[in-house]
Amino acid sequence: MELREILDSGDAVRVAELLAEDPGLASARMERLSGHPGGASPLGYVAMQRYDTVRGEWRDVEGTGELARALLAAGAPVDGTPDEQETPLITAASYGDAAVARALIEGGADLEARAADDSGGVPGGTALLHAAVFGMTDVVDVLVAAEAQVNGVEEAAAVGDVAGWLGRSSADGRVRALVMAADHQRLEVIDVLVAAGTPVDDADPAFGGHPLRTAASNGRPASVRRLLAHGANPNLRDEQRRTPLDLCRAGTTSGHRAVEEILTPITSDDAS
Repeated sequence: MELREILDSGDAVRVAELLAEDPGLASARMERLSGHPGGASPLGYVAMQRYDTVRGEWRDVEGTGELARALLAAGAPVDGTPDEQETPLITAASYGDAAVARALIEGGADLEARAADDSGGVPGGTALLHAAVFGMTDVVDVLVAAEAQVNGVEEAAAVGDVAGWLGRSSADGRVRALVMAADHQRLEVIDVLVAAGTPVDDADPAFGGHPLRTAASNGRPASVRRLLAHGANPNLRDEQRRTPLDLCRAGTTSGHRAVEEILTPITSDDAS
């Protein structure tokens, strides 16, 4: 049986047995992967398992941390190889696998390693920035507990503490920070940013993020309630004429259904 099939089964014991017979498999690049035409290292493959590329949907996967530990014990390089665009920790951050992130950190992963400038995620970004941008709060918390460096008010907002950053951040940076706080449901940060004069309905001119639409799209009901309490307009549409309600209805989680329940009564049919 191929390593990929055993990794897919989640059986860390069988992975360890196979690697004991052929330790080189822990570092050998895996080719012909569905959804990953460029292949992946075994550690990178495990870090991506939360996303089902065949069905195009997110899922909960058990045992990935133990799989990562088995690979590391067999000699898989914890920070990947120089020819890879990002480290396994950055991949785990992007895909939201906190268990893999913990295993990699325990194995000595470089918290401050950065993705290549031409990478497909956040070019030049650290694991923390990837977790922040992709809304992976559990991984953000793991990285902060490991003392990952916070760079900028946007990352600080995702972490949940913007103290010391407001006075040295731009107006656009504070808007991005509000988007981050909304995505990660950092409610106290939302309060602080709005109290500091950050417009609750502004969109980020660089990347287009909007606090309420982001919270709705990603199924963050606590943030939706807090932004509405601060006067956010539920009827503002994006460039594709979609309201926050439209965006949340495309989601499939219980969080999306909670947001839909909040926004349905207050969204106008003729939203502007």
